[in-house]
Amino acid sequence: MIVRVACAALHGVDAFRVDLEVDLARQGMPAFVMVGLAEGALRESRERVFAAMRACNLRLPPARITVNLAPADRRKSGSGFDLPLAIGLLAAAEILPQGSTDGWFLLGELSLTGELKPVPGVLPVAVRARAEGARGMLVAADNAAEAAVVEGLPVYPVRSLGEAAAFLAGQADISAVPSGGRVMWERGPDWPVDFAEVKGQEHAKRAIEIAAAGAHNLLFIGPPGSGKTMLAQRIPTVLPPLSFEEALEVTTIYSVAGQLDGQGLITRRPFRAPHHTVSDYGLVGGGANPRPGEISLAHRGVLFLDELPEFRKTALEVMRQPLEDGVVTIARAAVSLTYPADSMLVAAMNPCPCGYRTDDRHTCTCLGPAVQRYRARLSGPLLDRIDLHVEVPAVPYEDLRGGMTGSTSAEMRARIEGARAVQAARYAGTPCRTNADLTGKLLEQHCALGPDEHAFLEGAVRAPALSARAYTRILRIARTIADLEHAERALAVGQATGQQFGHDGVDPVEPAVIDAGPIRVTHLAEAINCRALDRERL
Repeated sequence: MIVRVACAALHGVDAFRVDLEVDLARQGMPAFVMVGLAEGALRESRERVFAAMRACNLRLPPARITVNLAPADRRKSGSGFDLPLAIGLLAAAEILPQGSTDGWFLLGELSLTGELKPVPGVLPVAVRARAEGARGMLVAADNAAEAAVVEGLPVYPVRSLGEAAAFLAGQADISAVPSGGRVMWERGPDWPVDFAEVKGQEHAKRAIEIAAAGAHNLLFIGPPGSGKTMLAQRIPTVLPPLSFEEALEVTTIYSVAGQLDGQGLITRRPFRAPHHTVSDYGLVGGGANPRPGEISLAHRGVLFLDELPEFRKTALEVMRQPLEDGVVTIARAAVSLTYPADSMLVAAMNPCPCGYRTDDRHTCTCLGPAVQRYRARLSGPLLDRIDLHVEVPAVPYEDLRGGMTGSTSAEMRARIEGARAVQAARYAGTPCRTNADLTGKLLEQHCALGPDEHAFLEGAVRAPALSARAYTRILRIARTIADLEHAERALAVGQATGQQFGHDGVDPVEPAVIDAGPIRVTHLAEAINCRALDRERL
C-alpha cells in the first residue's frame, strides 16, 4: 500500500512542499530504502522512528519499505521529517485508517521514547501549509505558538507519536492553538531602557535621531566609558514599530535559525551585538549547513559592532555587499540561498589603540604609526558605506551629577516617525523606503540643490577629496535632516490642531506637511559635520 504524507523542507527563509511517499510491500526480504536526496539527520531518522514506535507499542509487520521524498531533485535535511515518516509508515501498514493523513501537514522530531521535540523553521512551513490549503498542521507543543502566528491555519500541538496517531485515527481530541500573532503585534513592544537615562551626549543623540529617521549606518568614535554602547543599545527604542509584515519577516528568520525558543511573533526590532571574535560565517551566514548570520538576524533592526577595528578584516569586508543590497546570497556548488539583511549598522571604536587620543583627562600613549595601523584595519570602501561618523567625547562630571535631561525615547520616536511618514509619502510607488535607499535618478530628483548649496558642497567635497559614495551619503543625510526639520514643524501643527503622526502614515494637517521642501546649506553643513572621519582628511 502506498501512502502520501505532506510535509515541507526549507530553502533559505522559505519552505517548499515535500510529499513523503511510503510503499510497504509484504513480498520479498524486509528492507528499508529512502530516496529523494535525503541528507544528514534525515538519513538517520529510520532509527529514531523505529525506536519511537516500539516505545509507543506500535509495531510494523515485516516488509520491504521504500520511502520517496518528492520532489526528488531537491535536497532535504533536518529532523523535522521524523513525524511524517512515522505516520506514513503507520498508515501504509494500515494501523491508521485509510485517508487519515489527507490534507494534514506534519512536522516534528521524535525522541527514542516517542516524545515529539521542537524543530527550527516551523513558521515558514506553516506559511507553506496555508498556501497549500492544508486542513491543519501537527507540530510539537513547543512549536505551537510559533506556527499559530499564521492566521487561517489550525495548529494542533502534540506531545508524542502515540498522541499524533490517536488524533489522526479519531481516537483522541486535541484543541487547536488560537492564532495570536496579530494580537501580539497590536500589543506592541515594551522597552526596559530609555534615552532619558543617557546623561549628556546631546550631539550623539542628535546623530542617532538622524540615522534612525533615514535608516542610515552610524559609527561612534570615542574613548572608553563615554557611553557608546549605552547609546547603541537604546536605538531600537526610537525606531518606528515593526509593521505586521515586518514582524513576520523577522520571526521567520529567527524560526529558520532556531532562535525563537517557543515564543510567537517577535514584536521588538532586533538588536544584535556579536563579539569581535565572530567568524565570517557567523556574521554574514553560511556554513556546511547554511544558516542566517548576525546581519540577517538583525534584519529590520540594529546590528551593533563594538570595537569595530578588532573584528576580522575578512568578516568586515564581506559585509560590504549586504550593506548595499540588503540581502545576503550564499552560493554553494549544490545550492544558492538568499537571506534578508536589511539592518541598520551601528558600530563603535576608540580613536586609537589606547583609546584616549581625544580625551583631555588622559594622556594618549600611542605613537602616530600605531594610530595609523589601528585605523587601517578599516578599509576605505567599508567606511564609505557608513553614513555618519560621530565623535562621542567623555561625559563631563557636571552632566553625570545632574538628573535625567534631554528627550525621552518616546519624544525622539515621534519625530522619527514623522520623518519616516514624509519619506513614505514621497517614495510611494518607488523601490525606496527611506532616504538611505536613494540612488540614481531618485537621488537627483529628491536631493536637488540650488546654486548656493552647490557652491557650498563643492568646496566641502574638494578639500578632503571625498569619494563619489561619500558625496552621495552627504546628500542622503542632508535630505533626512530636512525631513526631520519639517516633521518637527508638522508635529507642532498637529499638536495645535489635535492631529498626530501615525505608525503607517501622517494625518493630512496641511499639504505642506508631506513636501519637506528643498535641502538648504544648513542641512548640508550638519550632514558634513556628521562625517568626522572625512573632516580629519582636511
